Amino acid sequence: MTTRAKILSVILFFVLMGSAFYLRVLTRRIFFRPPPEHTEEVARTRLSEAALQSATTPVQTATLYFPSFENGNLTEEQRSISWAASETDRIRQIVLALIEGSHQGSSRVLPPAASLRAVFLAADGTAYLDFSGQTRSDLRPGIASESLAVYAIVNSLAANIPAVKRVQILLDGQRVDTLGGHTDLTEPFAPGPARLAAGP
Repeated sequence: MTTRAKILSVILFFVLMGSAFYLRVLTRRIFFRPPPEHTEEVARTRLSEAALQSATTPVQTATLYFPSFENGNLTEEQRSISWAASETDRIRQIVLALIEGSHQGSSRVLPPAASLRAVFLAADGTAYLDFSGQTRSDLRPGIASESLAVYAIVNSLAANIPAVKRVQILLDGQRVDTLGGHTDLTEPFAPGPARLAAGP
């Protein structure tokens, strides 16, 4: 083998090694890229929740409920919230905390893309929650899981805001039959304590 051939062989070897290394790095970036810790929707939810925080009231502990789909019940989670002045804003704070998701690894109640358009608390204790139609997306399928998600909202509101006796869920300002094709949403929901998980 001539000197020139040897030099070309060495150059070719390093080119191939460099290509293989780059391909390996590129493959890891494409297929093994970890999901971002916080999506844009979660960040928006946190900003909305922070905007409702009152600077003049002390931080209090709220009780939130998240679904445990594997066990078919709801699990309790404590969350520190500086309550807003009005009950409707407190309702919004609870719902935004549920959209943000569990801090202890429980299942989601609502998808991160869910948006609470409006809140109204009637004199009879019915809280009307008007979600955007996007709320239907990414819901866990099945009648049991949909029911748990609804009761997680209802029980979380009733546990923290005594004025809330029932909850009516709306989508884009309208009553709907279901969120995902299962649980009947045409009438308001009262809290369902039987669905709460027993203590540890």
